Formats: sequence, C-alpha cells, structure tokens
Amino acid sequence: MKKKLLIIIIFVFYIVTDGVLFSCTNYLVSKKATVDGSTMITYAADSHTLYGELYYTPGRFHREGEMLDVYEWDTGNYLGKIKQVKKTYTVIGNMNEYQVSIGETTYGGRKELQHSKLGVMDYGSLMYITLQRARTAREAIKIMGKLVEEYGYLSEGETFSISDPKEVWIMDMIGKGKEKGAVWVARRVPDGYVSAHANQARIRRFPLHDSKNCLYSKDVISFARKMGYFKGKDEEFSFVDAYAPPDFGGLRFCEARVWSFFRRVAPSQNMDKYLDYVKGDHRATPLPLWIKPDKKLSVMNLMDLMRDHFEGTALDMTKDIGAGPYILPYRWRPLVWKLNGKKYFNERAASTQQTGFSFVAQARSWLPRFIGGVFWFGVDDTYSTVYVPMYCGIKKAPYNYAVGTGDFHHFSWDSAFWVFNFVANFAYSRYSEMIVDIQKAQRELEGQFLYNRKNIDKAAVSLYKKSPELARDYLTKYSCSQSRMVIKRWKKLLTELLVKYLDGNLKNEHGKVLHPGYPKSWYERIVKETGDKFLIKEKKKK
Repeated sequence: MKKKLLIIIIFVFYIVTDGVLFSCTNYLVSKKATVDGSTMITYAADSHTLYGELYYTPGRFHREGEMLDVYEWDTGNYLGKIKQVKKTYTVIGNMNEYQVSIGETTYGGRKELQHSKLGVMDYGSLMYITLQRARTAREAIKIMGKLVEEYGYLSEGETFSISDPKEVWIMDMIGKGKEKGAVWVARRVPDGYVSAHANQARIRRFPLHDSKNCLYSKDVISFARKMGYFKGKDEEFSFVDAYAPPDFGGLRFCEARVWSFFRRVAPSQNMDKYLDYVKGDHRATPLPLWIKPDKKLSVMNLMDLMRDHFEGTALDMTKDIGAGPYILPYRWRPLVWKLNGKKYFNERAASTQQTGFSFVAQARSWLPRFIGGVFWFGVDDTYSTVYVPMYCGIKKAPYNYAVGTGDFHHFSWDSAFWVFNFVANFAYSRYSEMIVDIQKAQRELEGQFLYNRKNIDKAAVSLYKKSPELARDYLTKYSCSQSRMVIKRWKKLLTELLVKYLDGNLKNEHGKVLHPGYPKSWYERIVKETGDKFLIKEKKKK
C-alpha cells in the first residue's frame, strides 16, 4: 500500500464482459432543478473488489519546484511525476473545501484508444489531483484538460460529473491511443435540468461557439477525422458516434440506468418511447443528454433515486424467476452467461450488491464554503446503506469510515463497510421481509440528519463568524459523532434481524414464533414446474 499526496488503494472499478464495461452510475442535478437552489451530483462506485472508505487529503502549501508522484487508482502502480502546485485544497471523499465535486463512470470506447503507454494520468488520479487544485467546476475541467495534454492519459474512455455551488457539468473523455493526450468535450447542464451517465459516453453534438456552456479539446474533431471516425461538417460531429458508438451492452446495461432515472423524475414525458433503445436497439431514438424534471428534487429524492431496480418497468428485477421467493432484486455475477451455446444476461440496475461506496454531493452557494458543501456518504449497496453527512470543511474522516480502519480481506466490527455488508448479506436470504426492517432504520437515521441540518448549519455559521476553524472543529465533531451513532445502530439492527428471522421463522411483535412459509406466488410456481410431485394424495373414504 503506497501513500503520497493521494491515498492509493487497489481499486478494480469495473467488470469486463465481451468488451463492455458495467460499473458506476452518476446523476447530475442543476441549480434550478433542486428544491433549495443547491447543486447535486451522485456517484455509486460499483466494484466486486472495492473496499468502501472515505478518503481525506488535507490542503497544504508546497515548495517551489516540488514534484508529485502519481499512482494508478485501480492498481496502485507507480505512473510517474508531475509538477506540484503552490497550494492544494482539502478533499473529503470526492468533494473539496470549495464544494467542487467530481464523479465518473467508465465507458471504454474504441479499443485502439484505450490504455495508452504514453500517459502519466489515469482517470482516478486525474479526479483527485484536480479536486486538490480547482475552486470551480469550470476550472476543474480546464485543469483536467491541461493535465492530460501535458502528461498524457492512459485510462479507458470516461464520463465525469463535475459540480460546484453554481454549475453542474458532464464531460466525456478518451485517450488518443498511440498519441499522447486525450480528446474531450464538456457541457454545462442547463439550470432547471438533470442529466445522468452510466458507463456509456453521452455527449453527441455540441455547440462549437458557446464557451459559457461548452468546452472541448482543440483537436476533438480533427483527431476523429484523422482516425477515420468522422467525415462530415464540424457542426454535425457527435462525440458518442465517433469515439464510443454504443453496442447492446452499452444500451441495455448502461443507458437503461439513465433511462430509469429520467422516467422517475419526469413521468409526464413518456420515457417509454426510448424503451426500444435501452433494450438494445441502437437504431431507435437515443436518450436526450438532459431533461427537465416534473418537480424540483431534494437530497432525499436523490438518495431514493439511487435505490433503483427498474421497479414498475419492463426491466423490473423483482419480477423474473431470478428474484426467487423473497423478491431479491440482485443477480450474482457473471452478468453475461452461456447455456447450450447461447448467450444470456441479467439486468444491471443502478442499485447493485457490489457497490463499494456511494454519495450525494450537495453544494450550497448561500453558505460559507466549509459549511455549504455536504458530502452525503454511504458504503455498500445503495438500497440498504445510510447516507451520513460529511461537511466539506471537516478536518478528518470519521474513524469507522476512514482509510486504514479496515481492508477488503479482513472483517472488522470497526469498519462501516463490513458492518453494512454483514446486514445486507444476511438480508439477501429473506430479502422482501428483512428489507422492510432495514429501511425503517435507514429512514429514521437519514430523516434525523435532514431534520437536524438546519440547526447544525445555523450553529456552524455562528461559529464561522467568530472563526472558520471553530466552525470546522464543530462540524468535524458532528460528522464523527453521527458516524459512530450509525455504526452502533447498524450493529444493533443485525442482532434484531437475527432474533426476528431465526431459522427461517418469524417472531411477531409479541415474540411469538410464526411459520409464514413462502409467498403464495412461489408455491404456485413450484406446482407449475413440478406438477403432482409434491401432492399429498389423500386416502379416499369408503
């Protein structure tokens, strides 16, 4: 395990099946699309080998001529050195002290452009180094572009979500293969609109002369021409079509998650017209880059939207045989499988069992920067996690969530990751019943955080007027105390579930042991598939 300016962990961030990547999910919500005028982005970091923890990098001044060692985020491999800047900013998770946040999803793109050997910057170091240097989202985009131009880019195609208290941007980037650098385009999500991405490049055509709302690398079109990806007029250029044309997996496993987010926030807009597209037909009408939601969204709305299994749609993961008798909306990997020479697949929803960590990053322009940024952080599956408020001004990561408290290969009761995984994995055996108890505790905790937020903000602002450091100390103590409280409650929840559902039985509120059996629908399926095999043949009366 190596540590320099960044905390480095082995972070295998995606699963590759038939050349398609199935990994993370991001939602983007602009200023006028929220109930309080904040901006928000979300990120579910999904990997079967990711240990979920909260990174913390303190800001500091650096010597003239100092160099920064860069390590690849996925592997921990040393990549090289880059010039350090004079001043870096504090970063908690994926949000810095100026309320700038960055999330990502990997889409791969054209294979010949992936994994350049000429790069020092991978997508992970690009995000976290930028967070240490940027005070606005727009500045972050320019820094990212400059870093890959100067030092090269070695990862696969990536889409980034980048936000600050005023703006939210979506950015598509891909390397140049045998050439140093990367091509990219970034568009500002219009105020009042929302966007999303989930392992498929999203930006198609873009304005060429609107620097207020669109930024791009100088060779994003000319490089595509040189490589033979595009031959039309500049204004007809589409980043997606040139660099990451979607295949079946890019639609069914990736764009389908974007579609589900859109159809939930804008039911009036008939998102079913895109159903053929997300089911895998690349000839059908593609999803828009952004839409206007029917109602303005809150932090709680975003938490709920991340807990999605396509419920109520043709892709509903609670309905097919894979859900079993207790309606488990998860399918164990591999995602794509073969039987009798044919390929089949499972659905891939936004909420999935292999999430390492996830967040809702909320930025509020009307508050001092140390107080305005709230990094709502959770570990493990979004459906059963609890989002704990980590203010961007805090001076350390809470112990139970901090780097070094635990690791992926050894269970620890001190680790939030392991405690939440223990509860979730226990619940998978009787999901439809246990998830009710889990979400009751979840709602109580998250509801309490949201209810108390106004008073916490008020107290912090009062202290900030005396000294910003007093406010930071107060918020650090608050985030740490709430983290301890969550872990204590989740340990207790585990014991409650064990007692209540012991040996497949059920204790009611009076402690009486009941034998509820399987749901009627499951008994019907058994009889349908086995006929009279289990039929009790009554002795006929004479």
